[in-house]
Amino acid sequence: MKPLSFDLPELDQKKTKEAVEAALEKYRLFKYLTFEEREASITTSPEERFHGPTNQTSDQTAQVAIYNADQQEYRRQYCERIERAVKRLPPLERFLIERRYMAEDAKYKTDMQVYSFEFQPPMSHVRYAKIRWEAFYKLAFNLKIVVVKKRS
Repeated sequence: MKPLSFDLPELDQKKTKEAVEAALEKYRLFKYLTFEEREASITTSPEERFHGPTNQTSDQTAQVAIYNADQQEYRRQYCERIERAVKRLPPLERFLIERRYMAEDAKYKTDMQVYSFEFQPPMSHVRYAKIRWEAFYKLAFNLKIVVVKKRS
């Protein structure tokens, strides 16, 4: 009987890294920027509108309320999904992702600041890059944003 074997796909590291960083950037935007709710227009338009009956009624207030509720729920669920995926990482990888990519000031931190000052004792950039790639690899699979290398 042949043992089961699983071949994980070879990932395009550059594109996978970009996808994970984009997801974490979106997380920061949703988490730390306030959501501007839409408001219903209460003034009429001075333009004439020539069209026939469409047998549809429009309720602008309901559409705005639905949009506001749906967008807030989407943002909340997205942030929770990212946070759950990061919590599944081993402690060192989780610490790295939280400090470098999920903090409110993450946009202004560099990798060098993180591996030199956040970790005690500081680590080399080579080890940092290896740990970061391992974290990105796992996050990409958890978030289903893996970019597989195309075979030529």
